[in-house]
Parts: sequence; C-alpha cells; structure tokens
Amino acid sequence: MQRAAQRDDRAQRDQRAKRLRRALVCAAAVPAVLITAACSSGSGDSKAMSGDGSVQQSAGGSDQPSASASPTVQAAAYKKLPDPCGVLSKKTLTDLVPKSGKAGKKGGSDNPSSRASCAWSSLDNNGVKGSQFRWLNVSLLRFDSDATRGSGDAQAHAYFTRQVKDAQAVDGARSPKVVPLSGTGAEATAVRYDLKKKEGLFRQQTVVARVENVVVTLDYNGAGLAGEKTPGANDLAKAAEKALKEAVASVSAANGEGSGQSSSPTAATSPSAAASKSPSGPAAKSPSARASASRSAAGKN
Repeated sequence: MQRAAQRDDRAQRDQRAKRLRRALVCAAAVPAVLITAACSSGSGDSKAMSGDGSVQQSAGGSDQPSASASPTVQAAAYKKLPDPCGVLSKKTLTDLVPKSGKAGKKGGSDNPSSRASCAWSSLDNNGVKGSQFRWLNVSLLRFDSDATRGSGDAQAHAYFTRQVKDAQAVDGARSPKVVPLSGTGAEATAVRYDLKKKEGLFRQQTVVARVENVVVTLDYNGAGLAGEKTPGANDLAKAAEKALKEAVASVSAANGEGSGQSSSPTAATSPSAAASKSPSGPAAKSPSARASASRSAAGKN
C-alpha cells in the first residue's frame, strides 16, 4: 500500500512536471506569435518584398513623389516705354510729315509704361494745284511676363503676328503686299496696300516690329489730293521702314540698351495662351480703325 501510494505520488508529480513544461513552452511561444502578428499587421508606410526580391513601397508610403513646383517664366527684358511722341527725330518727322507744324498728338492711355501712341498729320496745300497729304501713327505695346499667359516675348510675338494679319485684312485694301524686313528688332514685317477714297487714292504702309517684349506698329499713308500726283509706294515704304528702325532703337535706348537686335524670333515660346489676351486701347487699334483715322484726318484737312 505504501509503495502504491508512493507510485501514485510520483505519478502525480510527473504529471504536474509535464503540465509545467507545457505551460513554459506555450509561454515562450507567445512573444514570437505577438512579434509575428505585429510585423504582419504593418502600417501604411511599410515596405513589402516583391517577387524579384526588390523592396517596394506600399501605396500609403512616404516615398511618393512630391507635388511639382509652380511653373516660372523668364522675366520680361523691357520694363518701360519711351515717350511715343519722342521716338522719331525732327529730321525724320520733317521727311515724313513736313507740314505737321506742331508736336504729335499723344494717344490716351491708362498705363503709359505698357501702352502708348502718337500721331502726326501733314497737308501741303497748293491751292488749285492740289495738295499732298501725309498721316503717321506710332503705337507701342509692352508685355510683362506672367505665369498664366507666358513670357513677355511670347505674348509680344503673338501680338506681332496678329498685327501683320490684321493689316492684310483691311476693308477695301487693294493688292496687299507683305514684305519681311531684316535688321529691325527680333522680327519685322511691312504690309503695303492702296485704299480708294472719295478724296483720292491713299497709299498705306503698315510696318510692325517686335523687339524683346515690345511691339512697335507704325502706320504711314500718303495721297495726292485735288488732282495732285499720288506719292510713290516705294518712297513711302522706304520712309516708313527707316522710321520703324528709329522707333525700335528708341525703345531699346529707353531701357538702357544700344540697339533692338538682341532677341531672336525663335526664342519666343508658343503664343497660344497669349492669343486669347488681345490688348485693347489706342496701341491695339486694328488697321481698319487706323484707316478710318486717316480718312478722318484727310477730311479735316
């Protein structure tokens, strides 16, 4: 009986020892399970191993590309405009409008640093022998660079292109002729045509140039009135082109530069964004409006 009791006592001790060992083994396994669970329940910025062994960032990770910086445009080269009535020398004015008799008439502008114009008219009245009429207008338009509309050069290029096209589309224009010009600003073009009016035949010269972010438009027309001989188109064209060079040089000089040859026409970027921003005011007057002004000037004289 005693040995049986001892065996029972040993058996019970063995059972308790086995249960204790199993408890210890299970207790030791719990941290590993917790660690595995913690690793497998990763946060949004965890990295996973791809099939080829490379590490890939999860969708919510911090390695996503940052937002791109706001676009910037090159600053406009020219910051101001010269006095429009002072862009031509007295000699040039004497050659083009010899009987103007006074300073030019400055156009109204709410921002003279960006938009300006000046006009002169001349009537050499010879009584019954007829008269020679001349009208001259210089318009200046400057564009500032803008992140939305683009660089000043690109906007100026777009406006230059529209000015040339508009000059060819004047109502009543006869035999318009377009002549690219060299040596004047970054790009320049002359448009010539005749306009038949009740006063006589008017020969119109519209010459347009872009220098950096400024567009210069010069309109010059002449007519022989009351039987006087119509002026030669080539003579008027040469005079207008000479005056255009002078006006372009004045723009550059007003901004501290010696000439207006530095900007290349290919430097201007696409003007599609600027095309919708057509300027208004005296400097943006269409050729038809300029032709009306010349008819008005002729009628007053």
